[in-house]
Amino acid sequence: MGPLPIPARTYYGVQTARSLLNFPFPSSGPAARMPRQIVDAQALVKKCAARYNVGAGKLAGEKGEAIMRAADEVIGGSDAVPDSQFPLAMYQTGSGTQTNMNVNEVLSSRATHLLSGSASAVGDRSSPHYVHPNDDVNMGQSSNDSFPTAMHIACVRALKEATLPGLRKLQEALKAKGEEYASVIKIGRTHCQDATPLTVGQEFGGYAQQLEYSVGRVEAALPCLSRLALGGTAVGTGLNTTEGYDAEIAALIAAETGHPFVAAENKFEALAAHDSLVEAHGALNAAACSLNKIATDLQLLGSGPRSGLGELSLPANEPGSSIMPGKVNPTQCESIAMVCARVMGNQTTITVGGCQGKFELNTFKPVMCAAFLESASLIGEAAANFAGKCVEGIVVNEGRVASLVAESLMLVTALNPVCGYDKAAQIAKKAHKDGTSLKRSCLELGFVSEKDFDEAVDVTKMVGPKKKAKK
Repeated sequence: MGPLPIPARTYYGVQTARSLLNFPFPSSGPAARMPRQIVDAQALVKKCAARYNVGAGKLAGEKGEAIMRAADEVIGGSDAVPDSQFPLAMYQTGSGTQTNMNVNEVLSSRATHLLSGSASAVGDRSSPHYVHPNDDVNMGQSSNDSFPTAMHIACVRALKEATLPGLRKLQEALKAKGEEYASVIKIGRTHCQDATPLTVGQEFGGYAQQLEYSVGRVEAALPCLSRLALGGTAVGTGLNTTEGYDAEIAALIAAETGHPFVAAENKFEALAAHDSLVEAHGALNAAACSLNKIATDLQLLGSGPRSGLGELSLPANEPGSSIMPGKVNPTQCESIAMVCARVMGNQTTITVGGCQGKFELNTFKPVMCAAFLESASLIGEAAANFAGKCVEGIVVNEGRVASLVAESLMLVTALNPVCGYDKAAQIAKKAHKDGTSLKRSCLELGFVSEKDFDEAVDVTKMVGPKKKAKK
């Protein structure tokens, strides 16, 4: 397609330069860049492929060693191969071909430099040390199988290194807070209306259980992401590879990452569909639903301090208003709710992208993976931050909690077995209309004796099922 000028002191080549011309997105900033996690995962794929090809006698040992060393520099963030060498936009060809070639070009140039000992040899195809981006670095691969392999590697790493630690930290914080206030009885609410009592420990125990299930869902999604497409090459047939290549490469990747990656059983599915990514992000979307529910509850329970529910005091991390002195806002609740909104939006992006498999290839790979990585990082980081900056510092306002319990009309529910639903309803309605207590209303109506009322309407007996009578 003709020559293009390449900036001085760069390792990338003409295909990277051409992609920059065709997909510039200059005003979109870093958000439009191909995530570095994908670049690092691609470098890992190239390293493992080089090791296999050397062992199989397909690649000269010195070239393979140079490619592996260059890949390690990329993965390790070495100054020798700065981030500026990977400038491409996420919004490019749907197979990720430009990024695959960007990595191929950088590794080939860096490997050539390492072999020759001179930067002047980079790009010199007549040099005996020249490492070819396609023939050597990309040997036995297609963008169509190497890019989705990198996608799965990057996504698994994000889930294990960011998502799961953050969710577990929040789970433990919620559990600890529930244990701290396990015996405090508060009023329950359904439909945003007063309901029967429960303990603060039971309420926070519910939150902690949501997080435990979220962790379980993410862990359950890891196996589907552990199936790698490498070995399918262009359309899934494995053209230009040999039998066993896919399994051996997967084993090398597993050894490098410490995660049990395996070769996908069916490469046609692995290239043409990304249902596994849709499935796994569903776990992140469910976690976002849980986090949003918990954050909203804590925000409302901490509303006030004098004109709201006021059951909780949330940590005062910073001033809440530029005009109202002394105002403190539930900023951590708001922050994590926005994270949840972003993750839910990414779910739509990934769902739409997952629908776009046409014939033998899905061509929404870059945006699907970028959205997934953003969600995985956001969920993990936000959950960890929410645990440390909000949940751990929550204080239950026990006086306020006790007052609300005492004033609740729904304690009348305990009278159902004593006088029946209809009479209990009359007691509650009369108390509400007259502005009196349930007890006074009950005695005035004459439905229940004072002794029976006191025995039945005991909040300590209302936070669990009645014990079975001994036979």
